[in-house]
Amino acid sequence: MRILISNDDGVTAPGLAALHAALVDYAECVVVAPDQDKSGASSSLTLDRPLHAQTLGNGFISINGTPTDCVHLGLNGLLESPPDMVVSGINLGANLGDDVLYSGTVAAALEGRFLDLPAFAFSFVSRQLENLPTAAYFARKLVAAHASLQLPPRTVLNVNIPNLPLDHIRGIQLTRLGHRARAAAPMKVVDPRGKAGYWIAAAGDAEDGGPGTDFHAVMQGYVSVTPLQLDRTFNEAFRTLDGWLEGLR
Repeated sequence: MRILISNDDGVTAPGLAALHAALVDYAECVVVAPDQDKSGASSSLTLDRPLHAQTLGNGFISINGTPTDCVHLGLNGLLESPPDMVVSGINLGANLGDDVLYSGTVAAALEGRFLDLPAFAFSFVSRQLENLPTAAYFARKLVAAHASLQLPPRTVLNVNIPNLPLDHIRGIQLTRLGHRARAAAPMKVVDPRGKAGYWIAAAGDAEDGGPGTDFHAVMQGYVSVTPLQLDRTFNEAFRTLDGWLEGLR
């Protein structure tokens, strides 16, 4: 099997190296990742300039673009042989609840939706590295077990691993996405020349984080696995909207 590995923290990120090391003896792995941190890039594509690939000394391929650019190129001609699966991460920082809307880590996995095998997005709920081997262990464990999965096409598994030693992890839970409260207001700053700017504030705290959610699982010491799908059609609203639109015709 051939696995395409990408991320949004950048091609030199320790989480990317840890993920590659965890999978390299399991499958043929090729890394295509952004040349710099592209956290929060979501599924954006670079359309205003050409993208350039550079192969680094460790064999990783660096792209001057977004996580989605990297996987898009990896699936559509950059590589001599097409991959069978896309695995993204290991992100340093959680991707829980509404985070999946903005996450470049999740977006990279979503770009692998055209393949027959499910894609994985791995996030470690910390920016400290002490327990990163725990996340690498579960990344290997879950990817290696993919053959027994029976999932619809275009399914992505979003996995969040708590910041705990391996022997402190309580297990793995299947979860739904929770929801965050609204983020704080952006912070206004003024540069030395008097020009105003804004820093985007940190994400809001969990507002819907009870049992069954990804937030609750990781807080209780469990690895959270949430299946995601691309189709965002709100089917339950059809009846209401159909009547509303009928009145406008």
